[in-house]
Amino acid sequence: MAAPIEDRSSEDATGAGPPGVVLLTDDLLFGSKVESMIRGAGAVPLLVSAPADATRVSRESSAVLLIVDLVSDGFDGIGVAARADGVPLLGYYAHTDDDVRRRAIASGFTQVVPRSRMAREGQSLIKSLISP
Repeated sequence: MAAPIEDRSSEDATGAGPPGVVLLTDDLLFGSKVESMIRGAGAVPLLVSAPADATRVSRESSAVLLIVDLVSDGFDGIGVAARADGVPLLGYYAHTDDDVRRRAIASGFTQVVPRSRMAREGQSLIKSLISP
């Protein structure tokens, strides 16, 4: 998944528009579900598949949240926390991998939930983290 350029065509004259939320995942199926959750929460999804892209796109778009797939074998999602520049982090993990949960919390993730909870409550979790 390449990092798309966000569509800010819905911005008003002041430049304000829906907030950007970066999603770091290499899982196309679950990623599309999370993308829908982001839209449902009133934000613009910015999909990336590499940690370096996640932090770059987050900075360039002034993203208000970074969602990280901690289930992926393709990258180290926990390492993103060190480069998040204060952007809140929401991570989801396999419910059987409590070590990943503990490491993510210790590294600075704002919230870490099992993937099953993300599937059930993702939109409300996202909304609560992006609301002022």
